[in-house]
Amino acid sequence: MDPIRNPYAPGAGQRPPELAGRDEQLRAFEVVLERVVKGRPERSLVLTGLRGVGKTVLLNALRSAAVRRRWGTGKLEARPDLGLRRPLSSALHQAVRELGHPEPDSVDHVLGVIKSFAHRDAGVGAKLKDQWSPGIDVPAVRGRADSGDIEIDLVELFTDLGGLAADVGKGIAIFIDEMQDLGPDDVSALCAACHEISQSGLPVIVVGAGLPHLPAVLSASKSYSERLFRYQRIDRLAREAADLALAAPAAEEEAAFTDEALAAMYTATGGYPYFIQAYGKAVWDRAPRSPISLEDVTVATPEAEAELAVGFFGSRYERATPGEREYLRAMADVAAAREISAPDDQSTPELVETHGVATAEVAAALDKKPQSLSPARDALLKKGLIYSGERGRIAFTVPHFGRYLREHA
Repeated sequence: MDPIRNPYAPGAGQRPPELAGRDEQLRAFEVVLERVVKGRPERSLVLTGLRGVGKTVLLNALRSAAVRRRWGTGKLEARPDLGLRRPLSSALHQAVRELGHPEPDSVDHVLGVIKSFAHRDAGVGAKLKDQWSPGIDVPAVRGRADSGDIEIDLVELFTDLGGLAADVGKGIAIFIDEMQDLGPDDVSALCAACHEISQSGLPVIVVGAGLPHLPAVLSASKSYSERLFRYQRIDRLAREAADLALAAPAAEEEAAFTDEALAAMYTATGGYPYFIQAYGKAVWDRAPRSPISLEDVTVATPEAEAELAVGFFGSRYERATPGEREYLRAMADVAAAREISAPDDQSTPELVETHGVATAEVAAALDKKPQSLSPARDALLKKGLIYSGERGRIAFTVPHFGRYLREHA
């Protein structure tokens, strides 16, 4: 097969040629956009799921839907070492520009409030050279969104943004990727601002994406966050959608898969979108002709797995210290042991790993006290390699990571 015409796109956040299995989320978001503009009560949206399920791709697709309706949009990626003010200010600057408000004075006022919000990051009395600016040429508006209390400031900022959008019958949508990495104060402020905006009916929404424990992070900050957001779990694709993700791009290039090949691909990828693209690319390059056969999949599978072992799994494993790697391997072993003791379709190691194992079981596997393993566990949580969806349980953030550890580590 011609590698130049290879349609598959394995990349972080890169939109696949066929966005299969996400029609329900896209249709629901169209309803949200319409309701918000009409002043109907609507909640902000939070997407959760493991790495590799396509959260970032879906987040970008939702943003494109808002852009098509001529909303103002901005996107940022949260980082544990960076506060919310700077990236949010840049995102909102872009959103205001996209909004296309016809009155310069109104626009300049809101831009001045954004600038004031951003400057407060440097602290009171900071010199001009130490003040970060989001590239806004208007003066900062004093006394608005600059109190230093991020919760008060964000409520004021969102209120002004909502008023600007309401003037032109549009809305503003802020898209936040890796939302679980926001600091506690920023999470609390964001929840408070969304709560205030929802009560006032202003057309501003937040669309966040993050790991499965993101709802717990939000709930720990504000108890009402469970009612504040609409939560959507983004999971692996069902068989029909996974087949479409492979077959539709191939058909565009006048190629096809046999039924046996599609079945083998689903077994290999588990229906995870990133793996579908990675295996699809490898199989296309190795197949001599169309239709792509079961033998082609069998031949290309080791190549796809080798690439994933280096770029997808290996890069994460290398970030762990020796002690942390020992903890990860013990998690994988516990998952495998549970599958052996209960060998049914619901207890495969992959499913056990993504749903979690008990920290006490991991400690027992290592013959150590759970308290002595707390530093390794906490470090892995901060590095985003594992997550805790409930007390006393941990799981990998990356699907098939346990299998990689058992085979390569």
